[in-house]
Amino acid sequence: MIRQDLKSTEYNEYFSRYINKVSNKTNLAKGFEEDKNMVIDFFTSIPESKLEYRYQPEKWSIKEVLQHIIDTERIFMYRFLRIARNDTTALAGFDQDIYISPSLANTKSIKELIHEFTTTRLYSLNLLNSISDENLQNIGTASNAKISARACAFVLLGHSIWHIEIIKERYL
Repeated sequence: MIRQDLKSTEYNEYFSRYINKVSNKTNLAKGFEEDKNMVIDFFTSIPESKLEYRYQPEKWSIKEVLQHIIDTERIFMYRFLRIARNDTTALAGFDQDIYISPSLANTKSIKELIHEFTTTRLYSLNLLNSISDENLQNIGTASNAKISARACAFVLLGHSIWHIEIIKERYL
């Protein structure tokens, strides 16, 4: 399944900010593997002294951004699974900001966060590889909007790119 097969009717316009970061030629499973390497390389390249930096007091630290990427992947892959398996139950949205404080991201080492990300991504890859192309096209409802299983996955690829670009622009 490649990105150019994804139709704009499969997701809420809000998610185009992430999906448009992904090349039209990106294969979903290969993209997840390449994105995993990009995220690991990027976050491990940041000096330890910068990992708890916030460009404004109310903004997340770099460690918290990585934790957010991990938590978002967990949520979107849960949505992906439910939708791919034809579960038509509407799925609730989530408030990303309330997840940060209890995550205790700044008490974790970058090595621990990278391990958490890698473990989460390996689960995601396993799940992606277990879903047929036909079921990737299933449509469900999340956050009061229609979304396909494959759109959930493509959102994640663009989501990590989005946050890495913000870190480069505002933190480093």
